[in-house]
Amino acid sequence: MNFSIVPVHLAVRAMRDNGYKNAAYALAELMDNSIQAGASHVELLCAETVMQNSQRERRRINKIGVLDDASGMDAETLRLALQFGNGTRLDPSQHNGIGRFGMGLPASSMSQCQRVDIWTWQDGVESALHTYLDLEEIVSQKMTDVPEPKNEAPPALWREVGKVWGRSGTLVVWSMLDRLMWKTAGALIDNSEFVVGRMYRNFLIDGSVEIRLASFLEDRPQNILLDRPARPNDPGYLMLGTSTPAPYDKTALFEPWGGEDFEVVHEIEFRGNTYPVTIRYTFAKESAREGHNPGSRNYGKHAGKNAGLSIVRAGRELELDVGWTDPSDPRDRWWGIELEFPPALDEIFGVTNNKQHAHNISEMATMSIEEMLSDGTTLAELQENMAADEDPRAPLISIANQIQKTRAVLRRMLRAQTASDRRRGTRHSGDANSPESRATEITRDRQEQGHSGRSDEDEGRPATEREQEIEAELENQGVPVQAAKELAALTVSTGMKYAFAHADLETPAFFSVRQKGGSILITLNTSHPAFTSLVDVLERDAEQAEDDDDLKRRLDNALYGLKLLLMAWARYEDEQPDGRRRELAQEARMDWGRLARQFLQREE
Repeated sequence: MNFSIVPVHLAVRAMRDNGYKNAAYALAELMDNSIQAGASHVELLCAETVMQNSQRERRRINKIGVLDDASGMDAETLRLALQFGNGTRLDPSQHNGIGRFGMGLPASSMSQCQRVDIWTWQDGVESALHTYLDLEEIVSQKMTDVPEPKNEAPPALWREVGKVWGRSGTLVVWSMLDRLMWKTAGALIDNSEFVVGRMYRNFLIDGSVEIRLASFLEDRPQNILLDRPARPNDPGYLMLGTSTPAPYDKTALFEPWGGEDFEVVHEIEFRGNTYPVTIRYTFAKESAREGHNPGSRNYGKHAGKNAGLSIVRAGRELELDVGWTDPSDPRDRWWGIELEFPPALDEIFGVTNNKQHAHNISEMATMSIEEMLSDGTTLAELQENMAADEDPRAPLISIANQIQKTRAVLRRMLRAQTASDRRRGTRHSGDANSPESRATEITRDRQEQGHSGRSDEDEGRPATEREQEIEAELENQGVPVQAAKELAALTVSTGMKYAFAHADLETPAFFSVRQKGGSILITLNTSHPAFTSLVDVLERDAEQAEDDDDLKRRLDNALYGLKLLLMAWARYEDEQPDGRRRELAQEARMDWGRLARQFLQREE
């Protein structure tokens, strides 16, 4: 009877379920080892065989090799590398690279296959050492130790298809593949490129590492079926020359939030040292989201697969954490947030041993920090309370709070983009049948009757000046640049007294009223629940009711009436004399908006 604390033959079988999401993530562990050991070239080589299946011949992956030109290993290091939980980088003083836990090579390999062979050399390929792990031998307890390495050159098959045979290097080969999600080399390579390209984007973009992706027929290795370099995949969509589909393969799809200074650096003190944590924010260019359903375009689908918080450790992405996104909101694909920290903070962030997750920061995605501060508690006090409770997430509370707040801002900006684009596609404000035209006509009648407003004073100014003033005011309120330019030009050229815009306003009001360039600008607050439950519904549903004339007419009439009501208020406010009466009208609009928010909050 075996009473070992950890029965090896049973533990290794259990370790096959070590949490690797798929083969791409398992392969990334091997590439981690290569890059940590100084490789400048890594190759993913897939050997396929032809199988007869239901009267058809199909190609299936039979073996997978990962080849590098790193420093190679001596016999002792090679045996250590194949021990579960052992390795050469377990000393905390060496936690300065992408490797760490000593689980990568055996755990990742056994998660996908039943046998892994390694050849490694430090003085030419002919000096290579070879050893292996075999699941069947381990389970049957025939193999209890990592076999002592023997001098053995890599098989001719891999010598023929591999291109990186330097003075030193390593070849890892998986065979008896019983757990691959993707059965063909094409599917494995395509999916691996997306994941690996994102994980190692920083290494690929600066040229410090090149990753080759290739497949071939095992019985005809000279017949290379696929051969290409892995392209970087940037979820922040600022890098050029990536896997993003055209036209954004050569130009950035996103832009930095906050301009050039879009990096925010936090400092965390840990065990007597201070370490930086960098956060970068980006969001989609307005031009990328113009037109109908941009998410269905190739680059939109690409962004959909990259939605989430990119958690980066030592330049290598651990994961794209989707817990920070809302699956029901397709707009979450249009922002990017990257958080980067050094390996010394692994314990603080809760990095798992397979380097696929940082659970301490991930758990804070759904933490309602705003509610925790609603009773007057400050962020510093909250952090102190968490530290007193020995909550390991305490040092991360300010980081999570900032990410949550900025994510909310980015979402509102994207909502304003969509609203502005849809606004440009709705009834032309210069149309004689538009509500703006009707309100302008009524206002002219009131002017003839002696009812003047503050905006009337600027009507005689040059059109160019008026247009520039309106455009500047709209941009100042957060209206996207192109939308502001178009609306300003349209308002002045058509002689409209009123113009509607959409933006995220930092006020409790449902809408703002501004007198600029001889016109009255009414900006609807996209973050107010009245916008979501009323304006957004009327505009969107009217667009989607093209096949139902009666429904479309009723929705258009409702929106028409709502706009006239808002313009009536705007003119009432405009006609108030300077002084206390004008201030009271503005305060009433604010107070009403605040009360409306409370009434509608449940619907938001």
